[in-house]
Amino acid sequence: PTASAATRGASVASGRVAAGALVPGAVAALAARTSAYLPGTRCRAFPASNYWHTDISRLPRHARSAQWMSHMQASSRNLHPDFGPAYGEQPVPYGIPITVVNGAARVPVRFGYADESDRVRYPLNASTKIEGGSVADGDRHAIVVDAATCTLFETWDTHQRASGWYAGSGAVWSLTSNKLRPKGWTSADAAGLPILPGLLRWDEVARGKVDHAIRFTTDVTDRRFVWPARHQAGSVSSAAYPPMGARFRLKKGYDISRYGASAQVVLRAMKKYGLVLADNGSPWYFQGTSDTRWGSGIIEALKRVPASAFEAVDTSKLKITGGSAKARKR
Repeated sequence: PTASAATRGASVASGRVAAGALVPGAVAALAARTSAYLPGTRCRAFPASNYWHTDISRLPRHARSAQWMSHMQASSRNLHPDFGPAYGEQPVPYGIPITVVNGAARVPVRFGYADESDRVRYPLNASTKIEGGSVADGDRHAIVVDAATCTLFETWDTHQRASGWYAGSGAVWSLTSNKLRPKGWTSADAAGLPILPGLLRWDEVARGKVDHAIRFTTDVTDRRFVWPARHQAGSVSSAAYPPMGARFRLKKGYDISRYGASAQVVLRAMKKYGLVLADNGSPWYFQGTSDTRWGSGIIEALKRVPASAFEAVDTSKLKITGGSAKARKR
């Protein structure tokens, strides 16, 4: 699996509040009345003890941070939100959509990578949202949450054909568990991790708090992976390149006061929870949900953040056991 298509958008004049942007008062009001549950469910995106929700702001800088950053074009790149308005280039907004069902019927799926996929029935149907739309090229991720059981189903290269459903790979998780996939297995992304907990969502930005790390990509990775990643898709065998599962954070001293209220919500999360390298794709593209409420204001603001403002973090001491994403408190 590879990263989705690039988000494109018109620039926004400095200081102007665009559609989808939130002023400070609106952020505070929404924070007071919006729950941390996934929208449309009573399910959380994995337990609070999970790696994705772990505060990494005080962890040491990784010894290979400078090497990894140099091989990720950090000196010449900015962050790139891989979600937002499509401006007519596709029928739905850029990003990865989430479909919520409630005990829906499940169907068999034929997998391209069957030996590393969870070969169970999936709640896919004509209403399932596909990344990019029903006729899209690209990754065609499908993410489905069954609210009745708090079960997460994710597929990559998802197609409904005359013969039935097909996907390149598929994975299933209980959202109430920290259990990881078998070591060496892919998922709907190259790192063998779930995609859902690493997606930036409009609802959490609106409530003023993002409490998890964010999934992102780079183009050249090492042929290894670090906990809690379970799989690699690297093209080089060199520890000077980042492995799947590597985690990065926005440096503590980076001044976010120049950004609007909604962008600051995201940047605070990047300082506290950071970014997780989960797939191959364009360097410093980070993923969010496909949602019509994303406005060009926050998208353009986040595009101004330089990749050089990040550093790699040594998360090795968070690991408790290899088969679990439960993280040690630091």
